[in-house]
Order: sequence, then C-alpha cells, then structure tokens
Amino acid sequence: MQAFTICYRNTQGTLMRILNAASRRALDLSAVRAEPAAHDHEVTLVLDVNQKQVGQLYREWLSIADVITASSGAIRTAAWTAPHPPSGVGIEESRAAARA
Repeated sequence: MQAFTICYRNTQGTLMRILNAASRRALDLSAVRAEPAAHDHEVTLVLDVNQKQVGQLYREWLSIADVITASSGAIRTAAWTAPHPPSGVGIEESRAAARA
C-alpha cells in the first residue's frame, strides 16, 4: 500500500481527473482525503499498486494542467498499544457501571 499526495489548483474537474487516473486502472481506492492546503488543495490517496502503475499514475497526474506536485510514501500501520479496557478501570467496575 502506498499513500500518494497530490497538490493541485482547485479548478473545475481537477479532482475528478486525479481520481479517474486510479479508477480507470481498476485500482481499489482504500482511502481518499481531499482538503485545502495553503492557497491550493491537496488530495491523499491510498492505493495498492506495483512499480509500473506508480510510474503510469505519476505520468498521468503530472500531465494534468492544474496539478502542482505529486509524491508518495509507504503506509505505516499503527499498532494498537493502549490496554483494553483502560488500565485504570477494572472489569468488575465497568460491569457494575453498565448495570446501573
């Protein structure tokens, strides 16, 4: 899985052209997040791609007139580190509170 971040000018149809590059290749869009970034906009896509597809996507995204930059990085999965239930609450206390 790789996360791609594309910075673009928010003109009509630009975001759809960016997303269309992935959907046309039948890639599963695991996550999409679009938001304003300074004077421009930014979209982050999480895709499962191979090296050939990465090159194709970069070439297509950078050929869109309103795309400013495109970059990528590997996804890091965060492990669950907090105890469950929270360490300050005992099981019996939480059950009693639920019954009340």
